[in-house]
Amino acid sequence: MIGKCLTGAGSRHRFSSTFLADQCQAWMKGGRSAQLRVHSSTLAESSLHAGTPITTEPSTSESTTALVDASENKGVATLTDEQLRRNAELLEMLQGKLVLAPLTKGGNLPFRRLCADFGAEVTMSEMSFARHLLRGDPTEKARLKRAANEACFGFQIATNNIGEGVRAGALAAEAGASWMDLNCGCPIYEATKRGLGSALLRNPRKLARLVAGIAEGIDLPLTVKVRTGTSASKINVQQVVSLLQDAGAAAVIVHGRTAEQRYKKPADWSLLADVARLNEVPVIGNGDILTYYEAQQRRSSGCLAHMVGRGALIKPWIFQEVKEGRELNPDATERVGIYRQLVSHMKEHFGDDAKGRRKAFYFLPWHFDFLCRYRYLPEEVYRELSEERPLIGQRMETAASELGEELDSLPVLERLLRCQSTDAHAEIAAALWDSSSDAEARGVLEQLANEKVADWESNGEEREERVAEG
Repeated sequence: MIGKCLTGAGSRHRFSSTFLADQCQAWMKGGRSAQLRVHSSTLAESSLHAGTPITTEPSTSESTTALVDASENKGVATLTDEQLRRNAELLEMLQGKLVLAPLTKGGNLPFRRLCADFGAEVTMSEMSFARHLLRGDPTEKARLKRAANEACFGFQIATNNIGEGVRAGALAAEAGASWMDLNCGCPIYEATKRGLGSALLRNPRKLARLVAGIAEGIDLPLTVKVRTGTSASKINVQQVVSLLQDAGAAAVIVHGRTAEQRYKKPADWSLLADVARLNEVPVIGNGDILTYYEAQQRRSSGCLAHMVGRGALIKPWIFQEVKEGRELNPDATERVGIYRQLVSHMKEHFGDDAKGRRKAFYFLPWHFDFLCRYRYLPEEVYRELSEERPLIGQRMETAASELGEELDSLPVLERLLRCQSTDAHAEIAAALWDSSSDAEARGVLEQLANEKVADWESNGEEREERVAEG
């Protein structure tokens, strides 16, 4: 069984501990504690989605109303010394880390806990709609909960309203979050139709005013997650980040694709490097990390930290790999143990009864859409390919010919765990849930594989393409 992560020194970046301490001192002597200049820009700005202005539903509290009024016409934050100190402390915690991204559906507490088991030191919640959270929606409230082994936990919200953001920040602080993140990159229609997520990138100055109002009004550091723009013809990430550094953002997370691209194009790490170089605010780079050597390649970007999303869904042990600088290559037997570890976390979180099973099975079979994509990718074979195109974007056959594998020679359990069929995923999840030991689970899964894997392999290919486009 793969061991738990080893503590290792983080990568060295231009944001050293000394730099961060000096930066904090400069801020507290008046550099950023005074109002900061908004960077000028000649780029055109369009309006946010009609009917969803930043201050549509301000808080009823006098303090929050005052924040809305004060911030409505500016995009510059005046942070207190205590807020600046917290920002600097967060940067210390983030420096050189591989951060688990906020993942729709995948970012549930049991999965984050599994990633932390394998060395994830910085994790983030699934995006929460702030308006629904403040109305007491139980699903949104559940996203506030932090696992005991999540050392540094960021709570992500979607809002275009200062009052909502401030009140959500209070709930996040009360729940024990380390910081709050504003989602300005989500491309799904459910978010953008409301003027949320990547729709906020359409008007950078309105976004800056939103961020300034929230940053001033909460006790937690505020980060902002963005994409490079809404489309290839509307890439405005430099302008957005330039404005956000004066709006009080502790850091900006930049996903290296446009909202329109979703995951169809490789992340533009040269652009991320330029953003990190040309702006004072620390940048966290996000996109296309599947192996420790791809993570190493990204260190030259000058980013404070790096973020992994789909790569962690495929192999939650990527955090240990990056720390140790090697591919771990767990075999099928070891992976069954890891997947049962996830099941154990789900049983503890949702309950080991019929009701808990129903809740867990909203997530568990879905996870195998990603877990089944795991392949051993040794550096000596795949590094050159990764430099041509990120490995996460390359089609991987069930048997890797580069490693001399043939389908018929693979162990039957290995073939099952690599199978793309959703029917296979449902039965794998059921077998793992019902088994009382790793050995029992392996026996049940091997029997399933002997009986059904050939049929599942023949109908799983179409599903692979649909998942890849999601």
